[in-house]
Amino acid sequence: MHFTPHRATAIALVAGLTILPLAACNRTSPTTSATASSAKKFTLAVSTLNNPFFVSLKEGAVAEAKAEGVTLNVVDAQNDAATQANQLANAQSQNVQAVIVNPVDSDGAGAPVKALNTAKIPVIAVDRTVNGAKVASFIASDNVAGGKQAAAELGKLLGGKGDIIVLQGTAGTSAARDRGKGFTEGMKAFPGIKIVATQTANFDRAQGLDVTTNLMQAHPGVVGIFAQNDEMALGAIKALGAKAGKAVKLCAFDGTAAGVSAVKAGTLNCTVAQLPSVLGKLAVQQAVKALAGKADANVPVKTTVITETNAATFKG
Repeated sequence: MHFTPHRATAIALVAGLTILPLAACNRTSPTTSATASSAKKFTLAVSTLNNPFFVSLKEGAVAEAKAEGVTLNVVDAQNDAATQANQLANAQSQNVQAVIVNPVDSDGAGAPVKALNTAKIPVIAVDRTVNGAKVASFIASDNVAGGKQAAAELGKLLGGKGDIIVLQGTAGTSAARDRGKGFTEGMKAFPGIKIVATQTANFDRAQGLDVTTNLMQAHPGVVGIFAQNDEMALGAIKALGAKAGKAVKLCAFDGTAAGVSAVKAGTLNCTVAQLPSVLGKLAVQQAVKALAGKADANVPVKTTVITETNAATFKG
């Protein structure tokens, strides 16, 4: 085939135009590459999302992760320590840069977190600590101080005398241990008050109802209850019926929306309020700092006592 000079030039130009875009497609964009290498991916392992407190904690973490440009994978252990151990192992295999854990069991979380330590993946503990392993930061309300606040308020409500029962949280959790410790210490100021029964209801509303029903049958003269979280207190309120907040005074812990509503209704006399969304936010911030080796070992968050006098203005 014969080509005129003009036609040959045109074909060459078309060929050049065809090749250039292909070359551009095969070239890695410096901006894209840099973004990929700097992307942060964390896992948030929550004990249970069947509790409004931890739902708020998760929401605070998700919002902060978005602000920090972090991809946050949230997993729910449904209060099963073995499930959480598997989730933490999966996080390691997924090459995350950091793990935030709210342990089902502080002791049970030790082994899987130790494996993360070996893999040099920083771990942040939130609300409950991890025993037997290293965490870069522990963010929690001052549960001992909060327990003392609950004791002071309940002691005042009872006029310093009477029999009471305690609904404990999940055994093995630092939150249950520390709230119980603070409450027991605080009750020393009220020698006329006697703790006649202490039993776990696992931070669960349904169990709070059942345990309260059984304990009130065994100890009908009880005039006060300390529940280590709002969910158990709400179960206790249902068990007590018309006695709740009146013949039997109740103090709880968490300051969830449902708990504060019960205070407003007069069925719950007080709750020691935490700020779960703030705990979640701080956990993500500490995880980001941990990547640079600058995490704060302990980040305590203050608690506030909510009663009928300030429930209407409380913003959790």
